[in-house]
Amino acid sequence: MIQIPQNFVIRQECAKVAFQNGFRRELGEVGGWAAFSSTTVPGTIHLAAADAEGPWFLALDHAGVIEELDLPIAEIPGPGLSRYTFETLGQLYSMLPRVYQLAVSLPDVPLREFLAKVKELPTTTEAERLVVQRIGQNIFRASLIDYWQSRCPLTDITDPALLRASHIIPWSQCETDEQRLDVHNGLLLSALWDAAFDTGFVTFDDSGCPLFSSKLGVAARNCLTWTKPVLLTDMHRRNLDWHRQHIFK
Repeated sequence: MIQIPQNFVIRQECAKVAFQNGFRRELGEVGGWAAFSSTTVPGTIHLAAADAEGPWFLALDHAGVIEELDLPIAEIPGPGLSRYTFETLGQLYSMLPRVYQLAVSLPDVPLREFLAKVKELPTTTEAERLVVQRIGQNIFRASLIDYWQSRCPLTDITDPALLRASHIIPWSQCETDEQRLDVHNGLLLSALWDAAFDTGFVTFDDSGCPLFSSKLGVAARNCLTWTKPVLLTDMHRRNLDWHRQHIFK
């Protein structure tokens, strides 16, 4: 099924699709699978093909990314923790940006960036602690933008100035920096939804549908329109359970 070794065309196309999507370190080919990694995200991707016309194959060893992808797993032998089939090269091209976005948002990636930026900063005074917090919140926002693909999942709003990085468990009530920076502890919401969520007038059930507080005014309720539920992972659901118990009015 997989061409072993890869011919020139397949080898070139694998290198091209990997390079254009952030996986720019070539690690060689084993058993028809070409491996690539990135200097900015963890893990390795493996690419293969039956022939130059397809199908094309992707293998991943990013456990966190695999959990997020809504793709059927292919029953083919190969490297990594799971493998996927794409009938055309275009389909593979359309999926790899999402793989990179999820990989760059894995909890340990923003945490490492945060620790590197604040390790030399003092935290003696309140002003100094606020500087550290602001750095963390900026990293958190950037991670949520990557994770949610630069759009509010409820409204499809994409204007950056109207999007807010909403903590589910607030920064001040998180127990660790990892929890503060975890994308599964956040939603990228448009400004009005963020304000309602942050103040407890809105929360979400396990299916991602909004729940509205009885204390929310009629005018505000009418303005909080949405087009589809938020796609949640089990990690989101655990944090939202806390939000429903402690923040929701």
